[in-house]
Amino acid sequence: MTTRRLQTAIYPAIAAALLLTGCRVGPKYHVPPATATAPPVSYKESPTQFKDTDGWKVAAPQDAMLRGKWWEIYNDPELNALEDRLAVGNQNIKLAFQNFMAARAIVREAHSQLFPTAGIGPSYQRSRSSANLKNSTGTGGSSISAGAQSTLTSLPFDVSWQPDLWGRIRNTISQAQFEAQLSAADLENQRLSEQANLALFFFELRGQDALQALYDATIEADKKALDIARARYETGIDDQISVVEAQNTLQNAESAAANLGVARAQFEHAIAVLIGVNPSGFSIPVKALDARPPAIPIGMPSQLLERRPDIASSERAMAAANAQIGIATAAFYPDLTLSASAGLESSTFKHLFDWPSRFWSIGPSISETVFDAGLRRATVQQYTATYNANVANYRQTVLTAFQQVEDSLASVRILSQQILKQQQAEQSARQFVDLQLARYQTGVDPYVNVVTAQNTLLTDQRTLTTLRTQAMTSSVQLIQALGGGWDRTQLPTPTQVSEKPSKADTAIQR
Repeated sequence: MTTRRLQTAIYPAIAAALLLTGCRVGPKYHVPPATATAPPVSYKESPTQFKDTDGWKVAAPQDAMLRGKWWEIYNDPELNALEDRLAVGNQNIKLAFQNFMAARAIVREAHSQLFPTAGIGPSYQRSRSSANLKNSTGTGGSSISAGAQSTLTSLPFDVSWQPDLWGRIRNTISQAQFEAQLSAADLENQRLSEQANLALFFFELRGQDALQALYDATIEADKKALDIARARYETGIDDQISVVEAQNTLQNAESAAANLGVARAQFEHAIAVLIGVNPSGFSIPVKALDARPPAIPIGMPSQLLERRPDIASSERAMAAANAQIGIATAAFYPDLTLSASAGLESSTFKHLFDWPSRFWSIGPSISETVFDAGLRRATVQQYTATYNANVANYRQTVLTAFQQVEDSLASVRILSQQILKQQQAEQSARQFVDLQLARYQTGVDPYVNVVTAQNTLLTDQRTLTTLRTQAMTSSVQLIQALGGGWDRTQLPTPTQVSEKPSKADTAIQR
């Protein structure tokens, strides 16, 4: 009879709970439009849109994409080796990875709420009543004697379960999964940023080496010019002012060459930090920059949304905010808790496991907030505003991504054209120096004209070297703006971020 009453009391509650767990309140998530209009067929600043232009070209076909180790497109073994060291030694990447691991642990924490909670709490109590108490009859007619001693051994087992009637827990799990995906996208964005910074610093350092080589050659030429001026002065052909002018030109070149070491040292130290080594024990051999920006596959504008990890991060933030609205909406509905307790209890240990020592209790409870002064409604409005803010941030991220691509395309394209013009200017400056030297040596013009020509040549050469460095760094920025070698298919799925790390770690490793 007792068992039948138990079934009558608990089974309907369990059946109702199981039926209601299919409900899930809150708005259904849909990715909002990224922009007001559809992406264009091609990028505005792409060289393919400018007819009859020389210089840098994009890779064909236009819909191609970079894959994997994007820096290998530069075909520089030293850069490749540094990027490999960055992958294992960069501390910012490790920090982002541990943040992702923590986010995955939160997913498993949220998932545990779907299941009952069980606990056991054995206890042993030995007590003695006061001897100054008069004998009395306790509850149930039991007699309590003054100064009596008693023993109570208990072995209880408690189980409680709160069914997810309105999807609160499922929305919590979804939110945690989306935020774990967001963390994975942030990890990839951090990885891309560090890889791009390394390439930028590397080419900047090589640019400093090229400037150093330029100044070394200039200093040698100035020394020879100074020797010629001295010889002419000592033979009485020229005056002392020519010697002073030649000497001043040499000293200025030597001073500027010495200053180049500051920037080179800083770039070298920055690279050491990126790959996770102490700058005091790290150095890069001197080698002048002699590379040109490679043909980069830029793909179609419609692909950009799938290639940028920061866009994926912003989109997952919207999904997480949408799940928060569902969590807040579930607070308007009642909560059902199923709890049960059973165990053994005895005044003597030897009878603890006897059948009569058993006890149990079971029953459902329902709770509902009837008045909260608008707290739940305000909470829903708060999370709705958070979602709308994330939508705006997502769209701004998309616009910024297109801006960065267009900026980098324009930079690489225009710099390549400027380099061609600057090369012509450098050739003219060389001819200018040769002519002025000839006129000086024949006594037609004073040495100051030679100095002017030399300064013009040095300025043009320095400008050309700087432009070549800028073209290489702009190509790196273009690759970064395109998302590197990443695409959204590499983002771990909600199922993967819910699994144990040993099974899902490879989902974001490359």
